[in-house]
Amino acid sequence: MQLNNVKALITGGVSGLGLAVARKVIASGGQAVLLDINDDAGAAVEAELGGAATYIRTDVTSEQGVQDSVKLAVEHMGSVNVAVNCAGIIGAGRVLGREAPMALDFFTNTIHVNLVGSFNIIKAVGVAMESNTPNDDGERGVIISTASVAAYDGQIGQAAYSASKGGIVGMTLPIAREFARIGVRVNAVAPGIFWTPMVDGMPEHIQESLSASIPFPSRLGKPEEYAELVAHIVENGYLNGETIRLDGAVRLAPK
Repeated sequence: MQLNNVKALITGGVSGLGLAVARKVIASGGQAVLLDINDDAGAAVEAELGGAATYIRTDVTSEQGVQDSVKLAVEHMGSVNVAVNCAGIIGAGRVLGREAPMALDFFTNTIHVNLVGSFNIIKAVGVAMESNTPNDDGERGVIISTASVAAYDGQIGQAAYSASKGGIVGMTLPIAREFARIGVRVNAVAPGIFWTPMVDGMPEHIQESLSASIPFPSRLGKPEEYAELVAHIVENGYLNGETIRLDGAVRLAPK
């Protein structure tokens, strides 16, 4: 699939990795509907990207909300043939904290946003993509979720986050196998340490320490590099059922 033909639905689409994907798609001639919960940022991104981008306020943990937003996206663009899951939360905290053990609600909320939210999108867009006209390979769509290197080498304090991202890794292949029947490819990207709004707010010495921990290149990843990998996955029709690490060869230390 070529990017100029893409009609993308992107969660977490008004900042960070999701916004980088939106910019890439639209610069290449495609369209994008951005699902997020930040109305001010959504309006700013619509103004930046013009008529090719539409913001829809959406809580990815709401099954009905996601279904309604996907329906609106299809009505707006005519179809959805690419979906990119970038919405998520950090969910950092020790299981046995200094003051008290981790509250179960904290753990389940991280799972609900990162994993269940991604599943909600996959399910809803899978239904929508079934009716797309297939290309010569029989492809009707591409779904890409965002895992994390923490799925493989999570640090102390990342039990909830690593579990949520490990779930994304775990479900990618079985869903790809199932969705083969409808001609939809399903992949995931596992980013390392990237420049995001969260990192921007850290002290400079912390940013330098994070950069020094990455073997090569010894810097944080750029959201544009994530978007470039997403673009390649969309365009390479033989990539399916994979989770690709994008991390400069970093392996996270225990803490």
